[in-house]
Amino acid sequence: MCQLLGMNGNTPTDIVFSFTGFATRAVEHKDGFGIAFFEGPGVRCFVDHHSASESPVAAMVRHYPIRSKHVIAHIRKATQGRVALENTHPFVRELWGRYWVFAHNGDLKDYHPKLHAAFHPVGDTDSERAFCWILQELAKNHASLPSVRDLTETLRELAAPIARHGTFNSLRSHGDALWAHASTRLHWLVRQHPFARARLQDDDLTVNFAEHTTPSDRVAVVVTEPLTADEPWQAFAPGELKVFEAGKPLLV
Repeated sequence: MCQLLGMNGNTPTDIVFSFTGFATRAVEHKDGFGIAFFEGPGVRCFVDHHSASESPVAAMVRHYPIRSKHVIAHIRKATQGRVALENTHPFVRELWGRYWVFAHNGDLKDYHPKLHAAFHPVGDTDSERAFCWILQELAKNHASLPSVRDLTETLRELAAPIARHGTFNSLRSHGDALWAHASTRLHWLVRQHPFARARLQDDDLTVNFAEHTTPSDRVAVVVTEPLTADEPWQAFAPGELKVFEAGKPLLV
């Protein structure tokens, strides 16, 4: 199983603590990793088809002063598509003059949607095919950038036919919100005032968030398996799609 990590905050947030714990899971998932984060309308995307436990790109990310409102990271365990750079998540495309970032955990069987617009995969994964089809259908449903509420309704409709082909745990963002869809396993929490200490599940590292935040800060974290041992993680229901904006879930 691949591993997903998504973060959405109301202010640019340091991701080193969460990424450090996340990257340790590359010991079991060795087929590549990637991370994309927004800086305003722009996106920095770092991917490597080597394991995050060994990649110098991952080492650079752990020491890079990343502060972003919207982050999507992925550790790959290949099910479809060879181990190669073009098959490494997250994938990035443009729609309505906005970058979209997408990552998927799962395996879609016999999934070959008709792609007849501007979106075509570069690699040979089921994940990138799904991303291209989603963007194609979004462009057909909306002539210009819709509201987060309207996008959520459309994305919820589009997730169902994809999920019928298998497991479709996935994250996507266009820099204003983070959408997460669960077929099997996803967990989420919101970190906000009063902040407390947290200890990583997979590494001997503890952080006191109160020392690095202000009372107005808030960040939502979505991950395949809980990153910390002492925070109130909540599981997604199967088939559930959630949208997070300004560091909190929206009721849509």
